[in-house]
Amino acid sequence: MNIEILIALALFAFASSISPGPNNLMLMSSGANFGFRKTLPHMMGVGLGFTLMVALVGIGIMQVFDLFPASYLILKWTSVVYLFYLAYKVATSTAPESGQSEKAKPFSFIQASLFQWVNPKAWTMALSAIAIYAPQRDLQSVLLVALVFGIVNIPSVSVWVILGQKLQSILSSVKRLRLFNGVMALLLIASLYPVLFD
Repeated sequence: MNIEILIALALFAFASSISPGPNNLMLMSSGANFGFRKTLPHMMGVGLGFTLMVALVGIGIMQVFDLFPASYLILKWTSVVYLFYLAYKVATSTAPESGQSEKAKPFSFIQASLFQWVNPKAWTMALSAIAIYAPQRDLQSVLLVALVFGIVNIPSVSVWVILGQKLQSILSSVKRLRLFNGVMALLLIASLYPVLFD
């Protein structure tokens, strides 16, 4: 991969990682509800989980979709149903200070890593990155694409956590926090538009 293609890949990784989507909306919501430190495992799970996903998609999972196109359709609709469930959880979540700390918890590292596998935007990003920047699917190219995403993704998604944390002072009342969480849930559902109407 020459330097021009590497720069193009880094720009693609940045644009797709920092743009709104399920991961970033959930990270912003978590930052607003729990702060940066408590959201750190969620953020690291997104970055490292997605990096692993890109590598595994390039190494072999893409071939499964080539052989069994219906498997992608099943994955798509499973992802949509799960995101509606997550939108409900976001809409009904409350900050730990509200007395429901046993119920209100940010995503763990493992939960965030596993979420990548039902995140339609993550699938689109991973499949596009491999198709465009590692079309031969050789191990070296696939791992380079995954590495670039790993380097770019975590700083990009951290911006959303910081934005959410900065909103904490505005969202100090339970009413405003509930409104914010409701808006975030609606945006999470709206992020499915490209998946549902492609």
